[in-house]
Amino acid sequence: MTHAPLIIDRLSIQADGVAHGADGTVHAPLTLPGEEITGEVVDGLIAQPKILTPSANRVRPACPHYKACGGCALQHGSDTFVAGWKAHVIETALATRGITAKVEQTVTSPANARRRATLSGRRTKKGAQVGFHGRASGTITEITGCTLLRPELLAQLPAARALTEAGASRKGELNLTLTLSDTGVEFACTGGKPVTQDFFTQLSDIAHAHDLARLSWNDQTIAALRPARQTMGRARITPPPGTFLQATQEGEAALVAFVQAHVGRAARVADLFAGCGTFALPLAQHAEVHAVEAESAMLASLDEGWRHASGLKRITTEARDLFRRPLLPHELDRFDTIVIDPPRAGAEAQIAELCTSKTRRIVHISCNPVTFSRDAKSLVDAGFTIDALIAVDQFRWSSHVEIAALFTRA
Repeated sequence: MTHAPLIIDRLSIQADGVAHGADGTVHAPLTLPGEEITGEVVDGLIAQPKILTPSANRVRPACPHYKACGGCALQHGSDTFVAGWKAHVIETALATRGITAKVEQTVTSPANARRRATLSGRRTKKGAQVGFHGRASGTITEITGCTLLRPELLAQLPAARALTEAGASRKGELNLTLTLSDTGVEFACTGGKPVTQDFFTQLSDIAHAHDLARLSWNDQTIAALRPARQTMGRARITPPPGTFLQATQEGEAALVAFVQAHVGRAARVADLFAGCGTFALPLAQHAEVHAVEAESAMLASLDEGWRHASGLKRITTEARDLFRRPLLPHELDRFDTIVIDPPRAGAEAQIAELCTSKTRRIVHISCNPVTFSRDAKSLVDAGFTIDALIAVDQFRWSSHVEIAALFTRA
């Protein structure tokens, strides 16, 4: 049933418009604050809103797939609006914890900058479908072009279809993680059929035919035509297949610059949740670094890169689950500055130990405003203040935002 017109009050943290009508709260995707809309309300959602009065911040989406594809949520908003909204999300999350802080700037990656993305593939009667899921849907939207991905990734869509035709089931989906390395594109595929000897040969042939730097299937390396290297500071590393990397080079550069600037002249730094060395390797140009990460394979690639680089100070590594075994105060007190970059769940256990340690300087990177604000509250209660705060938008036109903050205490 179509209801009376509604006014969008704000955007939710998922970037849906939120309005309040006679029947309660209503969500409407692809809308902006201040817009008057109408449409059929089903379970509190207007799935296909009609815009009666558009916002001055509304723009024409650049991508032809925008309405069907779920890869982007905010292409209908101006760049200025989206940057301001993402800063507001961070500030609001902190305010709910009683913390007043201002985002100094939002650093937004350009279009066609994503060097890493996971696509979905499904085999069909006529071949294969490869793309992103539609909004709140299991339907795959094929992307003949994309305003998010680097051109090098888009050029390998034929390889993605070939892999899907060869190894996806008709009922299940294949996950294809594409990553641009210094030596070309690599694929890490999961959810496909088991690797037999004949299938191994077929996959290897596809890797050679499309000149992939590396191909792995269900965590098994099938072909490595060239080392899938990534440059981090003065080092070049070869991460494990499909491993986490910052989504864009521009976003990574902004985060690294923030960390380097606020670590300052520290002689000894601990890099917690260090991954493959995104921060540890650049920091080693001026400081000794202890890198802690749960995944030993990631640390091995970091260590190898450090050993083959020149002009770096010592990096030590420690494989440790910081959720279950956080560094304790006497271990933390050995370092001048702590750098911490936890996953979306945040670092509640490790933050608790930092609060009781003698640590005075923390550079905190986060990809989740909710858990960041929770952990920030603990630090502020322990005497820390937020002295610098920026937003980094690597996932352009999505609801995601990353945070870089400096915490200090006297």
